[in-house]
Amino acid sequence: MTLLTLCTSACSRRSSSGGLTIFGAVILILDILALIDILRQPWSLGKKILWVAIIWFLPLLGLILYYLVAGRGKS
Repeated sequence: MTLLTLCTSACSRRSSSGGLTIFGAVILILDILALIDILRQPWSLGKKILWVAIIWFLPLLGLILYYLVAGRGKS
């Protein structure tokens, strides 16, 4: 299973033909950008793992929570 397949399955926004919908593709891209942002933060490993898990298991809600709670520029 490739990383892209794993990410798209976590997004679970597939159309009946098996492809991602526009909404699912947007969420996937925003989740990937959030994950990159998390990895660049000067946080402890535990905090990074927690945020990655939240975004992984709750793609839309995790993304919203990350930007509301953690925000940009906070440490």
